[in-house]
Amino acid sequence: MRGLYVAAAVLAFGQAALADTPKVVTDFGPVQSLVAMVMGDLGTPDMMLPRGGDAHDFQLRPSQAQDLATADLVIWVGPEMTPWMARAMDSLGSGLSLPLLDAPETLTRTFGAKDEGEHAHEGVDPHAWLEPENAQIWLGLIAEALAQTDPVQAETYRANAKAAQAEVTVIEADVAAVLAPIKDKPFAVAHDAYGYFAAHFGLQNEGSLRMGDAAPSGAAHLAELQDLLTADGAVCIFPEANHTDASARQMAEATGARLGAPLDPEGSMLTPGPALYGDLMRGLARSMAECLSQQ
Repeated sequence: MRGLYVAAAVLAFGQAALADTPKVVTDFGPVQSLVAMVMGDLGTPDMMLPRGGDAHDFQLRPSQAQDLATADLVIWVGPEMTPWMARAMDSLGSGLSLPLLDAPETLTRTFGAKDEGEHAHEGVDPHAWLEPENAQIWLGLIAEALAQTDPVQAETYRANAKAAQAEVTVIEADVAAVLAPIKDKPFAVAHDAYGYFAAHFGLQNEGSLRMGDAAPSGAAHLAELQDLLTADGAVCIFPEANHTDASARQMAEATGARLGAPLDPEGSMLTPGPALYGDLMRGLARSMAECLSQQ
């Protein structure tokens, strides 16, 4: 099941008001957090990927497959991020789907893009929650999806979304303040997941050890990256949570850069819930600043 945009899909799904809060299923931490903000006290969205799981490679348990099949609303980034969700939804025939990356309002980038606002879906970078403007947009889309699925509580969802958007504004300002002193410090990362974050906050991301989420580190690419980081005087190289730091450690030794703390762009090691999005964004900023600010 793919690309069924919510406004049209809900009309087909039915307009009747629901007596209970709808059963909402999400793919992984950042999306679950945004949905939890909008649902508030009305309910808690399920999350398919457990804490510590790999968002790109996961196998649903039978009980999770049943939850997905019986969901009233599935809110997820899209198959570019969690292909196992797409496969499960195709086979299970679950109900209404809101793939956030497909929404026309979503700001997208292609892998390696240097400018903002691109909307090419071929090679699209799915890590779009790292753009705070997308978090704002998605909160509104989530509220409307819930409002149309559960009209009785529509105004509550919309009010919660507005409050959450104000919270994201605070998160964005906090992150910007932490990162401001190190914006001119070049660094490298484990994989190409930080395009949105670096572009929004004006950071000097020089490259990644892996070009994509599942792409191995080829010898030619690593040699080119080593030359670039050495020439540009990269200050830090950041490994990634839930993955080995061996390649990052080797690159740091080869270039003279410091090895930073593991970054967690997917919130894989964080506690799920409404606070996760802020914890994720602030955590990235703190980890980067702690390494890049050292003399």
